[in-house]
Amino acid sequence: LTAVVITVRDDHPCVLTLSAGPSGAIALPSGPLQPGHRTLQAGLRSWVEAQTRRSLGYVEQLYTFGDRSGGDRSGGDRPDIPVNEASQDASRRISIAYLALVRTEEAHQPTPGRWRRWYDLLPWEDRRHGEPPPQRMLSERLQDWARETQRPADPDDWERLGLTFGLHGAPWDDERALERYELMYEAALVPEAWLDRGLQPPPQVVALPGTPMFADHRRIVATAVSRLRAKIKYRPVLFELMPARFTLLQLQRTAEALSGVPLHKQNFRRLVAQQGLVEETGELATATGGRPARLMRFRKQVTVERPAPGIRLRATRRGGYP
Repeated sequence: LTAVVITVRDDHPCVLTLSAGPSGAIALPSGPLQPGHRTLQAGLRSWVEAQTRRSLGYVEQLYTFGDRSGGDRSGGDRPDIPVNEASQDASRRISIAYLALVRTEEAHQPTPGRWRRWYDLLPWEDRRHGEPPPQRMLSERLQDWARETQRPADPDDWERLGLTFGLHGAPWDDERALERYELMYEAALVPEAWLDRGLQPPPQVVALPGTPMFADHRRIVATAVSRLRAKIKYRPVLFELMPARFTLLQLQRTAEALSGVPLHKQNFRRLVAQQGLVEETGELATATGGRPARLMRFRKQVTVERPAPGIRLRATRRGGYP
């Protein structure tokens, strides 16, 4: 049972992590299902609370992972937590991942874990300020890989690369975070791919910005990024990360932080108003550095008024959308 616990701090989406083994690898909170756990989710909550002293609120099942890892990735260097004992055989480890959301104010509570910005793990996903620095290097290496590996029986590698990374005139799709990571893994452009092949350390020539993680945990984080980016467009999960009272600017910045693209201010506010997602509290936020801003709150009635009350984001051109 593996938890991707997410919050937003200072306009940056963050993931709760732990240290793994003597190498200090970055890992997600996790632990095995035990006889005393009534359900899978109860087991997950129990492990997260034991390892991070944090009780979870919103939780949903994310995905089940069962890929076989090469090298010594399934044993030996397990996280220094009561969860993962080293495997002594070649049996396959099944990991059921969950997505959990923590409100901003709750994330400041002390924890043995560390809140790590998810754009430190996946820096190519942050396009809020234009094309991220790793993008050019990444694009060049991926295109070199596509040229070298293109086979007559598989002629669409080039097209897949363009659609996944927004190259050759294709638009950037923020929901393809998992596909991007898996394509980089396939091209052996992330250290995890080399470690799984029993080659360590990976050659410096393939080193790209981005912090690697223990086992397949960075892939699990990429899965959570894709899921959350898609879900905020049709469900009000964005408000599970917001404080009880917030300004519209805070709401927009949180949406931008998660989606990784800049949003047009007036269009965003018009959309929020049309969807009836928030209501005024009658109070003002004075610590804004400018004119006092109206404090809003999530309007809970919206969940029974229509089936898909999300924020259907529209990025500015700077974000890579047409």
